[in-house]
Amino acid sequence: MAKQTAKQRKTPPKSPSSKLDQIVTALRARKGATIGQLVTLTGWQAHSVRGAMSGALKKQRGFTITSTKSGSERVYKIEGAR
Repeated sequence: MAKQTAKQRKTPPKSPSSKLDQIVTALRARKGATIGQLVTLTGWQAHSVRGAMSGALKKQRGFTITSTKSGSERVYKIEGAR
């Protein structure tokens, strides 16, 4: 069998942004985002989303994330966004 070149191999298309970038975009939206919305967006479990916000976004990237209670859900936003 002949070896395939990289162009001949079927590789999935790369997403335009990482899941962390998608979370940042959602948190910068005017309304912010709930944990449930971020879980649906990323496909991660709720504790993983919370960990990403705490570790990767707050500690590593330096974002300030605020939360407010809206009804029965907590809404998260990146402070200073729009």
